[in-house]
Amino acid sequence: MSTNYGGYMGKVALVDLATGRISEYPWTDEERRLFIGGKTMAAKIISDHLSEIVSPLDPSNLLVVTTGPLTGTGAPSSSRFNISTISPLTGILTSSNCGGNFGYYLKKAGYDALIITGRSETPVWLQIHNDTFRLHPADDMWGMLTGHVQEHLDEKLAEGANGRKVKNGKIVIGPAGENLVRYASVVSNERLAGRGGVGAVMGSKNLKAVTVSGNKMVQAKKPEQMLKLNQKWFKYLHGHPLTGDQMPRLGTAGLVSAMQFNGQLSTKNYKYGQYEDYEKVNGETLAEKYNIVNKGCLTCPIKCARTVEVNGKAVKGPELETLGLLGGGILNNDIELIFKWNFELDELGMDTISAANTLSYAMEANEQGLWDNGLEFGRTETISQLWDDIAHRRGVGNELAEGSRWLSEKYGGKDFAVHAKGMELAAYEPRRAVGLGLGYATSNRGGCHLNGGYMVIMEGLGLAMDAQTPHAKADGTVMFQDLMECISATGQCLFTSYAFFPFFLLKYPQAWYTKAVNKILPMAGPVMRIINKYPEIACIHLPVIFNQSKAMELATGMNMKFGTYIKAGKRGYVLERLINTKLGITAADDKLPKRFTDTPQVEGDDSTKVPLETMKKVYYDARGFDQNGLPKEKILKKLKLDNLAVAKMPVRQPLWEGPAAAEKKEACADGNH
Repeated sequence: MSTNYGGYMGKVALVDLATGRISEYPWTDEERRLFIGGKTMAAKIISDHLSEIVSPLDPSNLLVVTTGPLTGTGAPSSSRFNISTISPLTGILTSSNCGGNFGYYLKKAGYDALIITGRSETPVWLQIHNDTFRLHPADDMWGMLTGHVQEHLDEKLAEGANGRKVKNGKIVIGPAGENLVRYASVVSNERLAGRGGVGAVMGSKNLKAVTVSGNKMVQAKKPEQMLKLNQKWFKYLHGHPLTGDQMPRLGTAGLVSAMQFNGQLSTKNYKYGQYEDYEKVNGETLAEKYNIVNKGCLTCPIKCARTVEVNGKAVKGPELETLGLLGGGILNNDIELIFKWNFELDELGMDTISAANTLSYAMEANEQGLWDNGLEFGRTETISQLWDDIAHRRGVGNELAEGSRWLSEKYGGKDFAVHAKGMELAAYEPRRAVGLGLGYATSNRGGCHLNGGYMVIMEGLGLAMDAQTPHAKADGTVMFQDLMECISATGQCLFTSYAFFPFFLLKYPQAWYTKAVNKILPMAGPVMRIINKYPEIACIHLPVIFNQSKAMELATGMNMKFGTYIKAGKRGYVLERLINTKLGITAADDKLPKRFTDTPQVEGDDSTKVPLETMKKVYYDARGFDQNGLPKEKILKKLKLDNLAVAKMPVRQPLWEGPAAAEKKEACADGNH
């Protein structure tokens, strides 16, 4: 199905692994205008089929891989792709964003998205080259680590091309995906679509890998103007304090020290916000002693990735989350062990955030006498073996493979099982960044700092507004959630949004004007509320600091001013929320562990708790939700979501099953009804 817009290839492929049938999925220009691409496009596709889904690991669950309209246009950091599905970890909609090259090559093959359904009877891998789709046996790759699989696939593709190297993109799973670990990842090059268990869904379909190649070109609607904008945009990002200095110099690991200073660094399963040995596992130590070379994704000027040595091999280094959670999170000060574990988890195909948090929960459960599992804070000698046991579901690893929520349902300790909606939190401690705490709780996919709006950048990691006040946090969270939703939908990296903050405020934090801005921000809620409620009034482009809306206009030909851009993100966010409400999510699920809401980080100082319920009420009003967290008819109509099939669907029970349900199934299977 062709398109009149630029930036799109105009086709979506649907692959049924049960039958081997390949077909084109209908996707209109009206849908492109409303649902853009990426996770928003995927949410619309999943919503159209939601009534058919039985459970996350059922063959009918869709695995939807999407690109954005900026992918392939040369826009900065625009090679991202997205994988969405119903999550085996949370039981609700999940989306996982990845910086590998698969999305770029999917568009080179002529497709904006790939939808995979059904289950093959035997392990297979899918090869796509332009309009040719072939399913191959993957028995010889089943059990392989993700790096070995990708090398093996390159050899197979070269064999089919008379020994010539074939430029291609890949997505693969490791043993964790094959064995249905609930937080298994999908890997592309050295990058991971890590969150929500998308690798387990791929494994449940007996799909080991997908390769894609082609010779098509992405055409922008106004290519000459797009090229000029991209050149200016690259120059601006290079000159910005965050995207041109801190991120290239230290990567995301550079935030460890700032988080330590602010009391925001997860320590001993988030019991504390500071780790005394943080300097041994921070970004400065990584950069000065271990970093070999900086790397970046396609078209990325930021190049935030580190390269370190593990077992004599140069591999991708750990991000902030991995350093924080496998450092202070479990009281480990050996950064070289973190390098090793990060590589092992990537090779096994597991999310480092969920793996680390599940481990730290298990350590605390053991410490409190709830679960005798032999795991202790500060003891590291058995952890490499533990990762392998989780990926292969051996011994205690079989239970750890279920995640922290499942474990807390079985053994207790819900107050310190650090997740939201079943997804483990990132390394930021929210009691010293309460806006981020609200974001964690309201994030559509669960405990995600990015899907949550990343208010921590206003609360000490960029600007320095009062991190403890609830004022303006709800409206700021809504605005940033919507902005980041659309950035993801277009195919761009969220790090480009760092440049939204004028460079002089970040470069001169002690200047009178920066201090004035930080003082004023808690009073800016009403202004943000107006934009949140009526984004159409921002019918301009924001020059220099926010090039995303102008890029969308030049790439696609759509009328996409700043307000329209926000509204597109809002539509995506509300659609995901609508899907989740049909899967049983209400205000009662927008919660955090009591460790954050009931126990102050600083004893006797109640301001170091997250005032979640206070902020939620304001948040729901700003979003157009009722006080039960359900989108009102008015907001659905405004966003043109009211006529979707999912809007008329009855509420269902959540698809996540805890240990009690599993035990009941086993009893029934044994005849003990």
